[in-house]
Amino acid sequence: MSAEYATFGLAPATRPGGLLAGGDLQVHRDFVDFVVDGRPLLYRLSDLDAVSPLASDVPPSLFTAQVRGLLLETGAPLPDGRHVLYGCPECEDLACGAVTAVIERDGQDVVWRDFAWQTGDRADLERDGYHGMGPFRFRGDEYRAALNALLDGDLPGSRRVLLVGPRVAQLARPAAALRAVGIGADVTQSADGVPADELRSYGAVLFGRSVPARERDAVRRALAGAGADVPCVDALAPVVPLLVAQAEQALEAGRDDHRRLTDLTVADGAAEFEVVAACRVRLTAHRVDRLSRARSRDLFDALLEPGRHRVPLDPPAVRGKAYLVARTAGTVLVTAVRP
Repeated sequence: MSAEYATFGLAPATRPGGLLAGGDLQVHRDFVDFVVDGRPLLYRLSDLDAVSPLASDVPPSLFTAQVRGLLLETGAPLPDGRHVLYGCPECEDLACGAVTAVIERDGQDVVWRDFAWQTGDRADLERDGYHGMGPFRFRGDEYRAALNALLDGDLPGSRRVLLVGPRVAQLARPAAALRAVGIGADVTQSADGVPADELRSYGAVLFGRSVPARERDAVRRALAGAGADVPCVDALAPVVPLLVAQAEQALEAGRDDHRRLTDLTVADGAAEFEVVAACRVRLTAHRVDRLSRARSRDLFDALLEPGRHRVPLDPPAVRGKAYLVARTAGTVLVTAVRP
């Protein structure tokens, strides 16, 4: 086993929820990811849609039990000293598959080794092992300090969006859709009378299309007065999945160092974007037709390697006023398709 040390840390991460083009619901999850040598460990698992067991939406007792387990204060939950590092974001069933590893003490150090994909009580390292990953040796004091900080309440907060518009009923559907994917959403006609501490609880503001400029400015002044430095975005079109995607992108503002996908643009009939770490990318087109009906269509879904990519778009899918949403684990990007 290598004697070289790896650095250990933790960082807030997100598995974005969303309304997919076919109407399916993808559950939103906020969790804490493991950062090894400055890079999220999940990024090494390119085609994995999963979350760590350190999720902020699980009961406090369960969260505490998971941290205690990683600290080796309790016995391993699986045979052979194995611990779950990433599991299904929709449920907690091991049958869905999970990434596990042996976690053990070596003197004052902590070692993670024998990473594997596991669907039953025991892992088959020969068949399902992540060969070439680890082992990782962490300094015990650094490792324990990071995990103990979670027990002291240093958790990523819940995410909330404030939707602003003169007709509250028009924003009821996108607000309900945001709540359905795990994002808090409130609707208001203006920020007048909203307490400062409540304004500070929002991570983003989404303006309806009919909000006048003076009201947008008033909301921004109210946010600034409350000390809430949050992104404010304008609704692109009355398409619910598109508005959800806009809100998700706004909530991720300022976290570029943890994005797998960046720089989404559309030019000459093709989408262009940069993949930072190997991941599965899905492109969906949303548009409003001549009868003001919302249309959504999935255009692309594949595992891509790091680098610059160009994906041709089907012209009928982006006809007229159209918008493109790119999704991967932890990242949502939105852009308009110019005629």
